Amino acid sequence: MSETQYLHKIGPVMLAPSVLPRHGWTFLYAAFVSIGLVTFVSIGQAYILNENLKIPTSQQGSISGNLVFWTEIVTLLFFVPAGVLMDRIGRKTIYSSGFLLLALAYALYPLSRSIGELTLYRMIYALGIVAVTSGLSTVMIDYPAERSRGKLIAITGFLNGLGIVMLNRFFGGLPQQLVAKGVSGSDAGLYTHLGIAGVALLSAAVVALGLKGGTEVKKHERPALRSLFTSGISCARNPRILLSYAAAFVARGDQSIIGTFLPLWGTTAGIAMGMAPAEAVKKGMMIFIISQASALLWAPVIGPLIDRWNRVTALTVCMALASIGYLSLALVGNPHEPASIIYFVLLGIGQISSFLGAQSLIGQEAPKAERGSVIGMFNISGAIGILLITTVGGRLFDSMSPKAPFIVVGLINALVMLGGIAVRLRAPGGNNRFVHNHD
Repeated sequence: MSETQYLHKIGPVMLAPSVLPRHGWTFLYAAFVSIGLVTFVSIGQAYILNENLKIPTSQQGSISGNLVFWTEIVTLLFFVPAGVLMDRIGRKTIYSSGFLLLALAYALYPLSRSIGELTLYRMIYALGIVAVTSGLSTVMIDYPAERSRGKLIAITGFLNGLGIVMLNRFFGGLPQQLVAKGVSGSDAGLYTHLGIAGVALLSAAVVALGLKGGTEVKKHERPALRSLFTSGISCARNPRILLSYAAAFVARGDQSIIGTFLPLWGTTAGIAMGMAPAEAVKKGMMIFIISQASALLWAPVIGPLIDRWNRVTALTVCMALASIGYLSLALVGNPHEPASIIYFVLLGIGQISSFLGAQSLIGQEAPKAERGSVIGMFNISGAIGILLITTVGGRLFDSMSPKAPFIVVGLINALVMLGGIAVRLRAPGGNNRFVHNHD
């Protein structure tokens, strides 16, 4: 009797040994809420900068870039410890703690009375990001059998996009609805943030109750603590892992640029056209939603292709799509013109492609016993990318053009695509249809 007959399934996804369907369904819920909860901060922040703190639009790009900078300083400090803790005490403890930290940060955010307070609360949010994104990435690699990895990554990407669209559309439009009913602008922001904090609290409970307990490797299989800290770096001797780190640098920067500067671009353009802050934020949110809805629809298209192709080839194609999507924004005049929609569609396709391509390659190559640490280094590379790209991008947003941060990311995607071509020629690895790591 084959090994596959002992494995559980959820839909088309075959699960790794010892992973039960309820663990898988819990992860799918977590995938739905995780990135939506993480990305709402930019939409909420655009509202707070305009409504609560009355910051001039000419300064908001730099301030937003600085807030992301301090966020990434925190993530750089804590991604590897989070990976080590997941290898040591288990995934669900860290993952559920991340949702609790997001809930706290969102409850505090609308109480900010200065940029200093906003920065402090953003750093609490950053700790939540570390735990949630580390948990998402690691569990997504743990749970599928190798033959179903691309399918689960595609489903995860679809659910990430669906969560972003639904959570941000509802909560992004809520302040305007509340203001229309007579609620003050500042109270509308408070109630909206308390609502998103409530979703994070619920998610913490679901993850704590439903994910698989324990760690993914037995005690005798686990490297020493010092080895876990160094394994993420030493594993980069594998050129495909090194390529995945480079892809993470720009892929997570992709997500941050879109999440930070796309709603801000739409909001500041709306205010320049004479809109009230609540209306401008809603318009900015719709641009963001268009890109994420495109990513949502594209994920199930690119996912099966990633499963069929060599994963280095898949990553190279994904980076090419991302480069096209970002560089196409150079052609946008007014982001609120209907003709601009096609460019935001291309942007969403490029963003989800780079994310899925990077995740699939690291998922294939990361050693099982050191997975948390390798994913930690993967996330650190992403954090460095976000730190550099958003800090520079925020200043370019204010001083040159709102399009400038996107052009920079498009060029970096093109460089990683060239790196992918080089690795494909020299160290392509196996074809996915024949690679089985016996997860």
